[in-house]
Amino acid sequence: MASCLLTLLVLFIPLLPSIMAAEPAGCKIRITDKGLDMLKAETQRFVEEELSNISMPEMEGKEGRFQYTITNVKITEMNLTHVDLRFIPTVGLLFDVQNSSITLSFHRRILYWFFYDTGNISASADGVNINTVLNLIRDHEGRLKINNITCDARIEKMRAKFSGTLGKVYDFISGFLTSGMRFLLNQKICPALDHAALVHVNAMLDSIPVKTEVDGYIGIDYSLLSDPLVTSKSLDMEFRGMFFNLANENDILANSAVDPVITEYDRMVYLALSEFFFDSGMFSYYKAGIFQMDIVNEKMPKDLELLLRTTYFGALMMLNPALMDAPLALQLAVNSPPKTTIKTSGATVVVTAIVKVLVLPPGQPPVQLSSMTMENKFNAKVSMKGKRLAVHADLRRFKIFSNQSALESLALIPLQAPLKTMLQMSVVPLINNWTKRGVQIPLADGMDFIEEVVEYHNGYIVIGANLHFSKGLREMIEGSEVASNSTV
Repeated sequence: MASCLLTLLVLFIPLLPSIMAAEPAGCKIRITDKGLDMLKAETQRFVEEELSNISMPEMEGKEGRFQYTITNVKITEMNLTHVDLRFIPTVGLLFDVQNSSITLSFHRRILYWFFYDTGNISASADGVNINTVLNLIRDHEGRLKINNITCDARIEKMRAKFSGTLGKVYDFISGFLTSGMRFLLNQKICPALDHAALVHVNAMLDSIPVKTEVDGYIGIDYSLLSDPLVTSKSLDMEFRGMFFNLANENDILANSAVDPVITEYDRMVYLALSEFFFDSGMFSYYKAGIFQMDIVNEKMPKDLELLLRTTYFGALMMLNPALMDAPLALQLAVNSPPKTTIKTSGATVVVTAIVKVLVLPPGQPPVQLSSMTMENKFNAKVSMKGKRLAVHADLRRFKIFSNQSALESLALIPLQAPLKTMLQMSVVPLINNWTKRGVQIPLADGMDFIEEVVEYHNGYIVIGANLHFSKGLREMIEGSEVASNSTV
């Protein structure tokens, strides 16, 4: 018996990878090297500001008869002339500075025998080289994070120019002063960049919504499914891209949709969304119970009410002639989650609903006259504005048939046109008013899509766009830190 179990285990183990297949992505984002080029200027400005805030300690020493104290060290100018920001395959990002310069000023106090002198020193650090590699990962919450930073900073040489009464006399001691200053500055650059990346930039990444409410009914989960894939040309991220019902977050739709594929690199950023992304949203709204509507009183078009009375005249007479003047109502309820189909020709959504025709006797419960099935097919046009994704629906096909008999279905034919008109004039505008609010995609505040182009593929859509920064990187980081502190 034991040998049989062992044999089964040996046969079963190779199947585990296929059984435990990776969860499909509902949403993918690609940032290309063109997008990185735009980010380079903001990154350079941010690094210059961080390095300008380096605080240097006081220096004291003695060289022969000279005793010196150096205080009030300040970086007055950063000249990062040769800067590169690029992808490092399988790792993350490289920020590289070559052959640049830093200008400093500090105050001296020098005692030589009985002579005491003070003054300012202007120094320049030349041949500044900084090589910084940022390792990007998915953290335990599914966020994009900088995991660690590898930094190497070197200053080739530093020159100092003295001012004051004995400035020229002290030029010969500048060598050991600048050597000490160069050593200290070398030691300060990498810790400053470590703190900037691991604290400030990660704080900004924390501000990007991962699992958040869309409205009072549903939320969306943008958790990363794995570590980002970094190539020499792009940073590719796979997100769950799934909506959920706020009242029951565990009641979710299984993802069996086509895996979206991004093949292009011409634009700064690409967003790919599968049919599952849209289906999970409609599934969640369906489970939340909002796909229901009563059309009664002033909501009921007069010509439709007249046609309903004519169609169901016999039923009303047989039921109770006194009900002939009672108000009529239509009760619409979607009876299954709507389904999205995306093809190269565009996107469509199929919605099936049960329509009940009711008569409303005064002071009594409603009485059902008929029940019919309504099949609707909508064209769905996807658009992006800033970082909000919106959908506009147009009714393309409409069909009703009786749930009771084929004969009644024939009698419903006159209702087809007025019911379709009622949907187009009353229901579809309500749907579009809801969907035009859009849902935010996972981008930092201050970064938006512009010049978007939507392409439809079999099973998914791809939106290619360029990026626009409405805020500088420093402002984006400070804004995220303020928002984080306000929620603590």
